[in-house]
Amino acid sequence: MKNFKDLQGFLEILEREKELIKVKEEISTELEITEITDRVCKAFGPALFFEKVKGHKIPVVTNLMGSYKRVCLALRVKDLDELGREVAEFIEVAKPGSLLDKLKLVPKLFRASNLFPKKVEKAPCQEIVWEGDKVDLYKLPVLKCWPKDGGPFITLPCVITKDPETGTYNVGMYRMQVFSKNETGMHWQIHKTGAKHHQKAEKRGERLPVAVAIGPDPAVIYAATAPLPEDIDEFLLAGFLRRSPVELVRCLTVPLEVPAESQIVLEGYVEPYERRLEGPFGDHTGYYTPQDYYPVFKVTCITFRKDAIYPATIVGKPPQEDCFLGKATERLFLPLLKKILPEIVDINLPWEGVFHNLAFVSIDKRYPGHAFKVASALWGLGQMMFTKIIVVVDKEVNVQDVSEVLFYMSGNVDPERDIMIVKGPVDALDHASPYPAYGSKMCIDATRKWKEEGYLREWPEEAAMVPEVKSKVEKVWKKIEEQIRRLK
Repeated sequence: MKNFKDLQGFLEILEREKELIKVKEEISTELEITEITDRVCKAFGPALFFEKVKGHKIPVVTNLMGSYKRVCLALRVKDLDELGREVAEFIEVAKPGSLLDKLKLVPKLFRASNLFPKKVEKAPCQEIVWEGDKVDLYKLPVLKCWPKDGGPFITLPCVITKDPETGTYNVGMYRMQVFSKNETGMHWQIHKTGAKHHQKAEKRGERLPVAVAIGPDPAVIYAATAPLPEDIDEFLLAGFLRRSPVELVRCLTVPLEVPAESQIVLEGYVEPYERRLEGPFGDHTGYYTPQDYYPVFKVTCITFRKDAIYPATIVGKPPQEDCFLGKATERLFLPLLKKILPEIVDINLPWEGVFHNLAFVSIDKRYPGHAFKVASALWGLGQMMFTKIIVVVDKEVNVQDVSEVLFYMSGNVDPERDIMIVKGPVDALDHASPYPAYGSKMCIDATRKWKEEGYLREWPEEAAMVPEVKSKVEKVWKKIEEQIRRLK
């Protein structure tokens, strides 16, 4: 696949591949960029480069990875299943010495030194520096996305923190509401690693240094969204995806390092025990997330490139750009899931379920209750714990075909016998749960039922044509298809 070292290089490739259009009219960051981007996403259109942004000198780009082709270009793969196979070679399940060991994922290629982040002394992201009174977030073209949003939000930030005890880095993506010229919210949900680092710092009575990279290499952007185990470095994964190490430069005002090729970098810290009301925000669920109290990020320095571009993403009712990032994660983690649960054949997280509400899983069923076992195991794996509804089908069912899954789910399920409901953590954005981040989850067993599972009748045979007739008809089918096309 074509290589590039920064966002500018990626945009050049998108333009050559006819995956980018430039909007030359003056467009406002308040609602207008969202409306245009939302229409393009719903039409499965290209990335958008807004050259003239009202009141700002920095251009804005949206919908960067809003198609399968652009995700593949960003991650340097030919298809998403290839990505999964490659990552499965990069990450392995530890040998099963104990249950905890069996579920631990570790990088395989630690000896491959060319994947580790590389430190540099000078960086494009520090060509221009604003410190102290010069810090002004309002000079950045931060979007207000939806009418009832609490303000402008930074929507595509790579938030970098370090564990106060172990020194382990984390790169996560958490929305940031701009409160003032030098303050934002930090939407650290309780299950996220960034929140864990902040909690540790608070217990020590310390401020937590934070750096925010806006517009690094797309591989870093993706890695920030990937649900990696805490002991796997996102910069290492990004280095693997881009086939070269991520270059890092030391920040000017905080003891952290950031991708050198970033467009814009925010440096600062989060004070212990300080909270501020954040939101509402039109979220990827398609609903406004209500106001709540979150930590406050104090910006001490802003650095950026001379040719800086501001990347943003829009979230809302699907399909949006995040659908394609979610699909990349689905394909990336399937081979890893199979290593832990070899009975899994395929998995589909449909857009309509906004990824944490619904999963279709096909399995090679081998014993009674197997479907419930698989669902229980999935709920115990990282962010799969947020999956509200898991539908399990037999191995021959194509879970990528929603109509096919619904056919078997409707026909094979007796609600009293085939539904399991459990309680546990749910996504913090789930508005249906009775309590914040805590509620119920459901498994629907849509597999063929066995006598051992309480089905005492003979399971009916599916109506299907015999192979020899199919083969015979194939000889005339092309002619019939051609006649049908002509009628249209």
